[in-house]
Formats: sequence, C-alpha cells, structure tokens
Amino acid sequence: MVKNAKVESENETFIAQETEALVEPTPASDVARNGIWRTRIRGRARELSRSTQFVIAATVILGLTMFFVGKLVSERIESAAVQSAAEAAAQYMDTFLEPYVQEMSRDNGLSAESVQFLDRLAESRSLKQHIVSIKIWRADGTVIYGTNKAITNRKFPLDEITEALKGKVVTDLQDLSQEENEFERNLNLPLYEIYAPLRDSTSGNIVAVGEFYEKADSLKREINRVRQQVWGVVGAATLAMLTLLFFIVRRGDKIIQQQQVALRLRLQEQTRLHISNAELQRKMATATQEFSRVNELTLRRIGADLHDGPAQLLTLILIRLDDLAENCSAVDQESMETIRGAATDALREVRDLSRGLALPEINDLSLVEELQLVAQRHEQRTGTRVTLTLGPLPKATPLPLKLCLYRFVQETLNNAYRHANGEGQVIQAQYIDQVLNISVRDSGPGMAADAMQLDTSDRTRLGLAGLRYRVESLGGLFSIDSCASGTSVNAQFKL
Repeated sequence: MVKNAKVESENETFIAQETEALVEPTPASDVARNGIWRTRIRGRARELSRSTQFVIAATVILGLTMFFVGKLVSERIESAAVQSAAEAAAQYMDTFLEPYVQEMSRDNGLSAESVQFLDRLAESRSLKQHIVSIKIWRADGTVIYGTNKAITNRKFPLDEITEALKGKVVTDLQDLSQEENEFERNLNLPLYEIYAPLRDSTSGNIVAVGEFYEKADSLKREINRVRQQVWGVVGAATLAMLTLLFFIVRRGDKIIQQQQVALRLRLQEQTRLHISNAELQRKMATATQEFSRVNELTLRRIGADLHDGPAQLLTLILIRLDDLAENCSAVDQESMETIRGAATDALREVRDLSRGLALPEINDLSLVEELQLVAQRHEQRTGTRVTLTLGPLPKATPLPLKLCLYRFVQETLNNAYRHANGEGQVIQAQYIDQVLNISVRDSGPGMAADAMQLDTSDRTRLGLAGLRYRVESLGGLFSIDSCASGTSVNAQFKL
C-alpha cells in the first residue's frame, strides 16, 4: 500500500506539472505585440478617407444583413417549394393508397390481397418514375406495409408520424438517418420523404399514415435555381445600395474636405491676424508706457522751470519792492502794497503749480504707500480729511500704472475739494481675481448730467477728460457715478 501511495503521489505531481505547462500564462511580449498590431490597424483605418471607411463599414453591416435576409428568403422558398410538392404528391398518392386502407378501420391491418395490389402498384413504371418506396403506418407506429419487406410488422418510434396523425402533410428533405430508412439510404438517390394521413372514406377519421419517398433531383434543381435567383437579386440590390451610398458619401466627403481646407486657410489667416494684432497691441502698450513716462518727465520739467524761472523772478520782484517801499510816500506805499499782494499771490500759485506738476519719486513705493502719500499731501495742502479703505493690493505694480493711479487720485481729490468742499473724501482700492478697482468718492451735491459727458471743448472739464484718456490708454475702464448724495470716480484695470 505504501508503494501504491508513492506511485499515485508521483502521478499526481506529474499531472500537476503537465497542467501548469498547458495553462502557462501568455507572455507579456505577446500581449504587447497584440497591442502594437491593434494600434497599427487603428492607424491604418484613420488614414483611409471617410468614404472608404463608410464603404467598408456599410459592406460589413449591409453584407451581413443581406446574407441573413437572403438565407431566410431561400429557406422560406425552399420550405414552401418542398411543402407544395409534398402536398401535390400526397394528393396523388391518396388516390392510390386510400382504397386499400379502408379495411383497416375494421381489421386494423391489410389483407393479403391488398398487399398484392400494393406491390403491383409500387412496381408500375409510371409510379416508379417518381416514387421509389412506399410505407403504410398504423397509428401505434407499426409498419404494416413497406416496399422493403424486412421492416413489415415492425414497430418504430412515433416521432415521424405524430404530425401526420394530426392531419398534416409532413415532408423532410434531410438525410435519411432513421433505422427504418436503411433500404432508401442504399438506393443512393436524392430523396425527400412525405407523410400523409390516410382517412376512412365514411367517417373521415385517420386510419393510417402513408409514407412515400419521391426522387428529389428535379426538386433540388428547381430549388437551386430559385435560390440562385434570390441570391442574385439580393446581391444586385446590395451592390446597388453600396454603390449609391458610396457616391453619396464620397460627394459629401469631398464637400467636407473642401470645407476643411477652407476652414484651415481661414484658421491660418485668423492665426496670422491674431499674431499681428498681438504684436500691434504690444507696440501700443509699449508706446503708451513710453508716452506716459515722457509725459511725466515733461510735467516735471515744466514744474522745475516754473520753480526756477517765474518763481525766482517773482521773488526778486518782491525783494526789490521791499527796497523801494522804504523811500516812497504814503500814496506810493499803498500802490506798493497792492503790487506786493499781487506778486505774492502769483508766487504762491506758481509754487503750487510746480509742486503739483513735480511728481514725487514713487519707484520704490508700494501701491499702498503711494495711495497713503497722495492722501497725506492732499490733507496737508487743503486741510481736509481723506479716508483710506484699502483691500488686498498687488505687491508689484508697473511704473506707468503707478503714475496713472497717482495722477488719478490727485486730480479726483482736487475736484472733490473744489466742488464738494472736501466733504466725505474716501479712497477705496482692492485687487480681486486679477482686477484692480480704485475709486475716489465725496459727499458733495453731485454733478450735473451734462457735466458727465466729458466734452473736451469745455476747458473746465479738461481734468476729467484727461483722467479718462490716461486710464483708457493703459487698457483700463473709467466711469463716474454721481447723485444728490455725492460723486464717485472709478477706474478698473485688469492686470
């Protein structure tokens, strides 16, 4: 027993090894190779034109559809032809067989005399041209008569005569593989078997089933001819549909290709224009920044010239007036004081102008420090109060934008001081979603509707018009909101 157990263990080990060898997993190289082939096939398919892809897909789908349609129609025609031939043959055979089976309603069998008549009938030349074998079945499955005497009085399964016992004519064009068909198989002829009910002439009840085998060569030729015609019609229809669809899709494909070429050319033109516009915008932005820089330099130079020229001359005039006043009479003293007051006012205005035109050095200042500086200087100059409401602001700001914002706040605060007496002056600024919003608001009586049109022909409105041009030159948006409770001047920049 130990030896047997050892042999069985070795056998099990060998079988397990063989099984593992048989179910060895597919190497990774094979999987990669299959993936490469699939990729190549997809690439080749994409290289084909749309009309070719459509024809290939339509050929597969329409071909399969027409194949099944043709097959179904052929089978239906074949079935109908066989059934029609079977019913005709059944009527023909009923004429010969039914007179001899009438006695089966009484005796449940055939007499020797009836058997002899049937034998002579089966041997007649006219019948043998079509019918090669005859059988008569009893309702219990017993063959009571047959051209092959070897199966007479033998009982077989009822499978083949069940439908005939219900009154139907049954035909079969398949191979004769049943046991009772040995004689017919040995004839080596194409046959189809027909089962027909045989009835009692008095009561009409089915007393037996007649089975006869007819030569099928002519029927098969006819079926093949009809089948060829069906497949010819189906094939021609399929080819016609594919050809028509191909030309329709090809025409549409050409139109699509022409439109694609036109769209591609238009896209190239749009791209060229976009590049050109971007270059022009860059040049415009550079020119605007340079203009802003030159403008500030010009304003500084004008302020310096006013300070060094007219202001110094007015100072010299005041000094000379002081020297002359010592040697003048009382009447002249009064005239001197009038001249002195005018010169003092002129000097103050010139200094104020030069101070306003001279922009402080703001290169190193942040935006918050710049706004605090302009508010502080306005408070010192006017003696009014400016409130700062500052949200998050960018840490780094281009110099042209800083100059613009300084002038914007300076001019709007000056307007608030002149037109609203400096009441409720508020500077608001915040930077959200790369958009910088800044506004200067006051609590004055507001502006008239015509004053908000910013007409440059009116010299009293040059300040606001200049602010709008300055803001818009840097790509910003300028707006004024005014009502009875105050005015708000706003600027918005997308950084």
